[in-house]
Amino acid sequence: MSATWNAFMNEQLTMALSSPQALQGSLAGWTFGVKDVFALAGHTSSAGNPDWLRTHSPAQYTSSAIERLLEAGAILQGTTHTDELMYSLNGQNVHYGTPINPQAEDRIPGGSSSGSAVAVAAGIRDFAIGTDTGGSVRIPSSYCGIYGMRPTHGVVPINGVIPLASSFDTVGWMAKSADMLLEVGKVLIDSAEEMNKSATFDHIYFPEEAWALAESDTRTALQNSVEDMAYYIKENNGHTSWTEIAPEELSAWMTAFRTIQALEIWQEHQPWVEATQPSFGQDIADRFAWASTLRREEHSYSFALRQQVNERLDQLLGTHRLLVLPTATGVAPYLHIQGEENERRRSQTMQLSCIAGLAGLPQISIPVATVQGAPIGLSVIAGKGQDIRLLEWVKDWTQQRQQ
Repeated sequence: MSATWNAFMNEQLTMALSSPQALQGSLAGWTFGVKDVFALAGHTSSAGNPDWLRTHSPAQYTSSAIERLLEAGAILQGTTHTDELMYSLNGQNVHYGTPINPQAEDRIPGGSSSGSAVAVAAGIRDFAIGTDTGGSVRIPSSYCGIYGMRPTHGVVPINGVIPLASSFDTVGWMAKSADMLLEVGKVLIDSAEEMNKSATFDHIYFPEEAWALAESDTRTALQNSVEDMAYYIKENNGHTSWTEIAPEELSAWMTAFRTIQALEIWQEHQPWVEATQPSFGQDIADRFAWASTLRREEHSYSFALRQQVNERLDQLLGTHRLLVLPTATGVAPYLHIQGEENERRRSQTMQLSCIAGLAGLPQISIPVATVQGAPIGLSVIAGKGQDIRLLEWVKDWTQQRQQ
C-alpha cells in the first residue's frame, strides 16, 4: 500500500488529458507524483508547511512543466511531501512526518524532494517531479537508490513553482531507469537545447577535492562503477584524468552557495515570514533566522567566486567533457540525526552538490552501489545545455554495463 511510505501530501489529486495527442504521447499511461510546490489549477500547494497552506489560495493555472508532461500522456497521481519551504536536504518534516526510505527504512530519504524520491523508489509511481536548488533531487535520488536529474539552470520552465532561491532553482525529475529518465527529459527540456546533439563526450575528469570528501567505504563501493565508466569512454576513443577544480577548496564554494542562496531566500520570503510568523521545525527556523541577518553588500566575494566557478567549469567542460564524482559523501544518515551532526553532514554534502548548483550545470545521479545495505549514487556533470546528450550517454553506459 502506498500509505505505508508516507510519500504523499494529497494522493487523491489526479490530472490527465484525454486528447488524441496525449493518448498517443511518448509518456502515455505513465504515472507520476509531483512535489507539493507546483501550481496545479484548483489546488493549493503546501510547500511542506501548514501555515503556508493556510495563507495561500488555489492556483489559477497549472505550471508549464506539468502541462508538458500531461500533454505527453503522463497521468499525475498525487502531490508529494517536501521539507518545509524546500530548505533542507534531509526529507524530515515535523508537521507531516518523514517519508520512509524504501531501500533503507532506518535512514532518512533525503530532501527536499523526499516524497517524490520515495514514490519512485517504492515503485508506486513510474517517475516523479521535484525541484533542485542545492541538491534536493540529487541527494534523495542517491539515498533512495534511483536515477535523478538536475537540468541546466533555465532549460525547463519553472513558472508556477514556489521559489526558494531563483538563481539556483530548477525543476528536476526521478525515475527507476535511465531510459525513463531520458524520455521524461525529452518532454520537459526546451527543444532548442538539443544543440551539438551529434557530438560525443570524449573526456572524463575526476575532481580530486570531491572524491576526497567521500567516506572511505563510499569510495570503495563506487570504484567498480568508476572503472566501468573509464573503460566505456576509452572504448569510445575518449580519455580520463584526475584534476583539481577548486583551488579555493570546495568548502569555500559551499559557503558562497549557501550565502547567495540564503540572501535570495530571505528576499523572496521575508514579507510572508514576518507577516505570518510560521511554525517551523528547529533546523528550518534556524536557517531562516540566519538568512535574515545577511546583507548582500557584505558578501561581494561570494558573488565574485560564483562567477569564477562558472567561467572555470565552462572552460573545463565545454560541450564534450564530463565530471564524475560521488553524489553524496556517504549513504543516508540514520533517522535520528539532528543538531550539530546534522549540520556537519549537510555542509559536507553541499560541498559536492554546490558544484553543479553554482555553475548552473546538468547533473545525473546514478544508482550504482550500496554501503551497509543502503544505496549510494555516482554523479555525472556535463557542460551547460548538454542535458539531452548527458541523459543519452548515461542511458547508453547503463545499458552497456548491464550486458
